[in-house]
Amino acid sequence: MKKIEAYIRHEAFEPIRSELLEKGFPSLSITEVKGSGRQKGIVEHYRGSTLTVNVRPKLKVEVVVEDKDKSLVVETILKHARTGAVGDGKIFVIPVEEAIRIRTGEEGDVVLQAHDEAEIPA
Repeated sequence: MKKIEAYIRHEAFEPIRSELLEKGFPSLSITEVKGSGRQKGIVEHYRGSTLTVNVRPKLKVEVVVEDKDKSLVVETILKHARTGAVGDGKIFVIPVEEAIRIRTGEEGDVVLQAHDEAEIPA
């Protein structure tokens, strides 16, 4: 199993979410985060003062998938998040040792099974 963590621009999220849903991956988590990297800060002017904001808002998208699905998810994120400009974000792929569904106690890859279209609520 792999956990894919992607730090992306806000505007890239909806196309990523839509395509992953179409491909049977409706389960993901998102967090609003701030960070700094190669992208420079923004200079703002407020009441006559100049302020440099060095941390930029991003979304952190987390998805845990079977090993065989890692490339499909990463390629989907790259397809929609890459603009070619500094600040597009990063993707990290991390091994996951175990997964357990709390409701049933099921363990392993069965917890991560991609959903059929019939199983996904509209």
